[in-house]
Amino acid sequence: MTLIEVVEAAARKLELGGVVFGHGTTNAFDEAAWLALWKLGLPLDALDESAERNVSAVERGAIDMLVERRIRTRLPAAYLTQEAWLQGVPFHVDERTIVPRSFIAEVLAAGSIDPWLPGEASRVLDLCTGGGSLAVLAAMAFPHAQVDASDLSEDALEVARINVVRHGMEDRIRLVRSDGLDALTGPYDLVLCNPPYVNARSMSSLPMEYRAEPRIALAGGLDGMDFIRRLMTDVPRRLADHGVLVLEIGNERGHFEAAFPQLQVVWLETSAGEDQVLLLTKEALR
Repeated sequence: MTLIEVVEAAARKLELGGVVFGHGTTNAFDEAAWLALWKLGLPLDALDESAERNVSAVERGAIDMLVERRIRTRLPAAYLTQEAWLQGVPFHVDERTIVPRSFIAEVLAAGSIDPWLPGEASRVLDLCTGGGSLAVLAAMAFPHAQVDASDLSEDALEVARINVVRHGMEDRIRLVRSDGLDALTGPYDLVLCNPPYVNARSMSSLPMEYRAEPRIALAGGLDGMDFIRRLMTDVPRRLADHGVLVLEIGNERGHFEAAFPQLQVVWLETSAGEDQVLLLTKEALR
């Protein structure tokens, strides 16, 4: 069988298996290609050029076992490969931390935040850093900045440390264990935060793939705003006078606006629309 035939067969199995996507892919074909290419040791963007490559019986068996494990365990593919990509940058990931997929990565890459900063940010905080992907991307986007990457979970920070070392950022990214902003002083030019924001009703109906992730990284209380309420109280004191907060809230815009009706918010465009990521200046937060 050729590689494209193997991928198509694997995609059919994933569809019949009823798995849920959203941890790096959005459909069965892309996920099947990811698993097959990874198992063969090929670059994840090599499907077109390798489509007619012959796949041996032994290789097919190994790919089949991986696809069957994905269906049986309902673990996100990233946990099986222990790698995820964000804006073309590879990151180690395992079950100690959430799979990186933040839309904040898009606004960093697009430079959407830059007009709100008087110059290049020199001090950046990635709050709720998880595996450290946004901290690494922020260090790449602002090459002269010092970045603090903070999380409550020591397990997550261990994964973040792997990624900081992987990308040679030890001198520029400081890992800090902190409950919210408690251990952080600033002042920061830019605070990035992809916090736990899933409301209780949504948490109760999450597919198994999402339940495989650390609950602490997802659950935001009854309306999803528990952590964000603390953040809005504490973050102004950690921002420089010209500082800004960039916050991801996923599908919780309604709950956010109900909780903070007076805030003057700037919504930033992402591939998922203009209601996933917002920006707040220090002045607006006051």
